[in-house]
Amino acid sequence: MRQSHFTFLFFILHCSLFAQFNTANITIARDKWGVPHIFAPTDAEVAYGFAWATAEDDFATMQKQMLPLKGLMGRVSGKDGARLDVAAHILDAKAIVAARYEQDLSPDFRKVLEAYAAGVNAYARQHPKEVLHRKLFPVTGQDIIQSYVLGMALMSGVGRELGNILGGKYQAPSREERGSNAFAIAPAKTADGKTYLVNNSHQPLEGLNSWYEAHLCSEEGWNILGGTFPGGVTIFLGANPNLAWAHTLNYPDFADVYALEMHPSEKEMYRFDGRWEKLAPYPVKARVKILGRLAIGAKQKFYKSKYGVTFETPNGYFALRFPANRDIRAAEQWYRMNKAANLEEFRAALRLQGITCTNIVYADKEGHIFYISNGRFPKRNPAYDWQAVLPGDTSATLWADDYYPTDSLPQVLDPASGYVYNCNHTPFLSSGAADNPDLQSIPPSMGFQGPDGLTNRGVRLGALLERSGKISYEGLKKMKYDQAYHEPMRAAPKLEGIFHLNPEKYPDIAESIRLIQDWDRIAGKDSEAASIMILAYYHLLATLQSPQSFKTGDELDEAKLAEAIRHAQDHLEKHFGSRNVPLGDLQRHTRGGVDLPYGGGPDVLAAVRSRPSRDGRLRAYTGDSYIQLVRFSADGPEIESVVPYGASAKPGSPHYTSQMELFVNQQLKAMTLDRERVLREAVRVYGPGE
Repeated sequence: MRQSHFTFLFFILHCSLFAQFNTANITIARDKWGVPHIFAPTDAEVAYGFAWATAEDDFATMQKQMLPLKGLMGRVSGKDGARLDVAAHILDAKAIVAARYEQDLSPDFRKVLEAYAAGVNAYARQHPKEVLHRKLFPVTGQDIIQSYVLGMALMSGVGRELGNILGGKYQAPSREERGSNAFAIAPAKTADGKTYLVNNSHQPLEGLNSWYEAHLCSEEGWNILGGTFPGGVTIFLGANPNLAWAHTLNYPDFADVYALEMHPSEKEMYRFDGRWEKLAPYPVKARVKILGRLAIGAKQKFYKSKYGVTFETPNGYFALRFPANRDIRAAEQWYRMNKAANLEEFRAALRLQGITCTNIVYADKEGHIFYISNGRFPKRNPAYDWQAVLPGDTSATLWADDYYPTDSLPQVLDPASGYVYNCNHTPFLSSGAADNPDLQSIPPSMGFQGPDGLTNRGVRLGALLERSGKISYEGLKKMKYDQAYHEPMRAAPKLEGIFHLNPEKYPDIAESIRLIQDWDRIAGKDSEAASIMILAYYHLLATLQSPQSFKTGDELDEAKLAEAIRHAQDHLEKHFGSRNVPLGDLQRHTRGGVDLPYGGGPDVLAAVRSRPSRDGRLRAYTGDSYIQLVRFSADGPEIESVVPYGASAKPGSPHYTSQMELFVNQQLKAMTLDRERVLREAVRVYGPGE
């Protein structure tokens, strides 16, 4: 009876929303790769069709983006899901969205949100067997915005801080330079006089935070092709007729941790500006699916102080404060970026500062290139070390909602060198030597990495760009797909010693040491040395106390380097019967019965990270994911792209694996923003529900 009552209410609500949108106006055209191109007169109708098309391809991931917001992820995914439920509660997105949804978001964008929600709800109603939990639906525009607040917080590194606090003893989080590549080349530096952009994001290859490619086109000026996460209402990175941009993660200080001084005898009282204040309870009940339908609930106790959400740990009480849950406009900012017609409009969208983190690399048909290490930074008291744990007993450390404008951030516009780039490394090495941002002009409280904040990708790309001369489009592709480790390993100097071990000192691994010493440092799929090196690296990563040991300190000594090679050699002998195994035999790109050799490695430009799979092999799980290359002339963009698997995450789809061979063979597919061409070449043209 309760289920039928729910279905009836869902049907009534769906019908009222459905009446606001004429789905006959919406066209979904699938190209030969299965990529959806959505056409409609209005932006709202495009959003409805976009939601429907995304659900056709990956409804499960769409739902998982929103389940934590309603405390349902634990009931679907067990303990790991329950952690996301708790995180969503801690980040307090619901309250800020409820308070600001009407006042902070424009009426035209709220129409887009509500249309997208209506499209999701329509799909759920027509495909009830695909619904992961009935209490998730119907979703609303406010639910979608909550998912953005949660996403921005996690992208800002708040999850790392939470992990440290809840681990029982707070330590400053180490920065793991993992992420993406992006670079733009000005017309003066290209062989054909066009502006180039390489959009090369590194995300999980499937599941949460994996990329979904789509083309959105309305008669109201929305025309963009690019990548988003399943459940995103706009394109996150991509190209429109006038401009294109890419994102990479950055690692300044986006969150602050405070140690509270508690009353010696009165429970839950903390000192603030000389007075004792009472912590406010902020409990959450996380329900976890254990067996079948059985769910058990565990009540977890948190608090709120003047700083924000506060945690009791064995090492004391800590509070967490961060800008990402103090603004709800990230989705609208991406919408404005999607529709920007030129650099001025694009920079106006950035000034919303709803996207609270990430680097941005930009190019346009007018020949402009631009880089900014974007972020939302409060004006913090310079008397304190904001990278350390802060005193939680004074208003001097309680920053207000007063943020530095985008003009204050590290950035480069149209440099004389003709290029800008970022590979998750320091923003102060983002162009030619004379064009880089000035470290001294940036407030230290922002916490940006200095010139020593390097990745192998950043070092390698910087060197390639610096010595490149005029760059052809084929030369651009060679840079993007470069698989080399820089010599010497400036980004991981403590690892450089692995190339200089004395084989006579270690006779049992002498053959493998010589193999590495003779290696050209290119992680190609035919390289046998790359197999030794990558297995050794993963072993070290698992056994070292911190990834920072690759950069500093004495932990990574000669004995550990030799042991890592021994581990790699033993692994290959055990599983392959040989010490000489090409990387493509070890590292595979697999899905749905397709099993392909795959080159690349951690922190090369053609990046891949792998984890153990069957028979001692490694399976790629993150790294190169959505790749888009764009060339601009006065006539507009020429676009090529590829995704790791295919347009659909559903095993029965012909596009579940259709791009895998392109992907591993470093090939791209031609794409277009031209409506007539799309419709002329489409394999299937239909409307939502057809």
